[in-house]
Amino acid sequence: MELISVIVPCYNEQESLPLFYREITAVTDGMKQKYYNDNIAELNFEFLFINDGSKDDTLKILRELAADDRRVRYVSFSRNFGKEAAMLAGLEQSRGDYCVILDADLQHPPKLIPQMYDYVRSGEYDCAATRRISRKGESKVLSFFARSFYKIINSISQTHIVDGAQDFRFMTRQMVNAILDMPERNRFSKGIFSWVGFDTKFIEVENTERAAGKTTWNFRKLFLYSLEGIFAFSTAPLWLSLIMGIIFCLLALAMVIKTLIFGEAMSGEPVIISLICLIGGIQLFCMGVTGQYISKMYTESKGRPVYIIKETEDTIRNKKRNIPKGLN
Repeated sequence: MELISVIVPCYNEQESLPLFYREITAVTDGMKQKYYNDNIAELNFEFLFINDGSKDDTLKILRELAADDRRVRYVSFSRNFGKEAAMLAGLEQSRGDYCVILDADLQHPPKLIPQMYDYVRSGEYDCAATRRISRKGESKVLSFFARSFYKIINSISQTHIVDGAQDFRFMTRQMVNAILDMPERNRFSKGIFSWVGFDTKFIEVENTERAAGKTTWNFRKLFLYSLEGIFAFSTAPLWLSLIMGIIFCLLALAMVIKTLIFGEAMSGEPVIISLICLIGGIQLFCMGVTGQYISKMYTESKGRPVYIIKETEDTIRNKKRNIPKGLN
């Protein structure tokens, strides 16, 4: 008997959840029947939804699903902590021998889960993940910056992140435990998945549109998320600051030597103003880079929890148990 935990981060997914639940139960019920009939494995599933401080009726729908289906579990945060916190909470609260993370908007097709399970269960791989090979539906500007991000981070980091890799992953408990052993609070899961290692099979997929609702991601959020990844898995920006400092010191020394030897002095207010602005800008840039690393250290040192749980399915079930029979 094997238990598979299906982890689903949710933020304002009231329109997608009914569609997702219908799709995921159809896929998992089919898997359970197939593998049982073939005497391969007896599969059980738990559906663990993480409500990341949704402002719509997401929590209401999760309560209804948990009341009707004992396989449904949910964790509701006290506020919005972000998808990284939601994925971490799902992994920490999961009970399965295997864990699969996917979005509720059906951009991660549940129909791929049986194929992922086959790859991992074979023992050849510890993880099966999807890799997007097209960016159909995205703007050209967003696609350009996305591809540039992967090129940059792979050139400055020792951790290789596959271009187009998604959070849709099917993992063994061993790999999940390795991820949970990383206690950092500034989390960048794409980098963490790569850093822990393990053998991963990437399944190439086309970009899929949302089944319903609107995405909360925009260019600003994606840009900040990419910076999070760079600062989390590379110290190259600090080296860049050092190199720029050395270059300007050498330029200054060259100008002094030129003046002393050839008697040629730089003159003119525009040149002086331009140099002051350039050097000032470089100094501010270097201070900003250093400040980012210090701010990460400051956040880690405070030791605040990554998320706070306000409610789970057990909260509601326990309340119902404690209600006197005459008031039911």
